[in-house]
Amino acid sequence: MLSITGLYSGYGHIEALHGIDMELAAGEIVALIGANGAGKTTLLMTICGKPRASQGSIRFDGEDITDWPSFRIARRGIAHAPEGRRIFPRMSVRENLQMGAVAGNQQHFASDLERVLSLFPRLGERLQQRGGTLSGGEQQMLAIGRALMGRPRLLLLDEPSLGLAPLVVRQIFEIIADINRSHGVTVFLVEQNAFHALRLAQRAYVMVNGRITLQGSGSQLLADPAVRAAYLEGGHGVATPPAEPAP
Repeated sequence: MLSITGLYSGYGHIEALHGIDMELAAGEIVALIGANGAGKTTLLMTICGKPRASQGSIRFDGEDITDWPSFRIARRGIAHAPEGRRIFPRMSVRENLQMGAVAGNQQHFASDLERVLSLFPRLGERLQQRGGTLSGGEQQMLAIGRALMGRPRLLLLDEPSLGLAPLVVRQIFEIIADINRSHGVTVFLVEQNAFHALRLAQRAYVMVNGRITLQGSGSQLLADPAVRAAYLEGGHGVATPPAEPAP
């Protein structure tokens, strides 16, 4: 579904991604883990068209979308729930969800709203409440729900567990699994919470300083000593492949 080849991207003269190669198949949950500042958010934003890739290609369903404007990418079926939620705090929950529907077919708004509220019943209880007055967990639900209102085939999630209590984190990850399993949405999950991300994902990548250093199934990386040392046992977030044994 999504194929990234030789991707370089950054901000002005600062290069943040250095030759990223990555594949996502339809129906998968794929996780990308890495330390703060590794380039994970830049990758998601580059997929969405801002910033632009300086080299390489991004293909979605076989089409090269590298140079497409962001609105066209959204209408093609890619939705982004950004880091920090970025909801519209002065708008009601319903109005936030209406904004998410702009990329989709407005004729299906009622059924799409019903689907989102079935995933997030708490939002149904707060439809007229301003987004900025919601709890952190409710705001994250709203950010994901808003992205789903565009009927995406690929959902990009950037740090959905950030700043949330452990119980809420578990609820969010259960909902992500349901979105993938019951609604057929492919999920690309960027997370610093490596334990939850790798347990959820069928496949995963590790990013260090703008480069992919490891990849494998979620269970393989969860058991990898380098990943455990860097991300699961209080390490500093630098996971590199094990050295070759001396001859």
